Amino acid sequence: MYIILDIVYIIIYICIVNIILMNMKLSNDLKIMRFNKNQITQEELAKKLEVSRQTINAIENGKFNPSVKLALIMAEFFECNVENIFYLIKED
Repeated sequence: MYIILDIVYIIIYICIVNIILMNMKLSNDLKIMRFNKNQITQEELAKKLEVSRQTINAIENGKFNPSVKLALIMAEFFECNVENIFYLIKED
């Protein structure tokens, strides 16, 4: 009985979190980070991270969300936390 209640609570929690996150959009300060890191270009950053320039462009313009792995690699490159590059904003 308690296991079923635990499962129900977990499902409710997941639903609530999903509802909250549905109105959220991942945004980033990647362009600012590039500027602050010796004004490197998208191409230079892409080469250092072993991705395409188009990937960097798409991330900067909010058209593509990076994988957790790529976000962590970016944070390591910029010597900061992932949260300094990526953050959630509420969509209107």
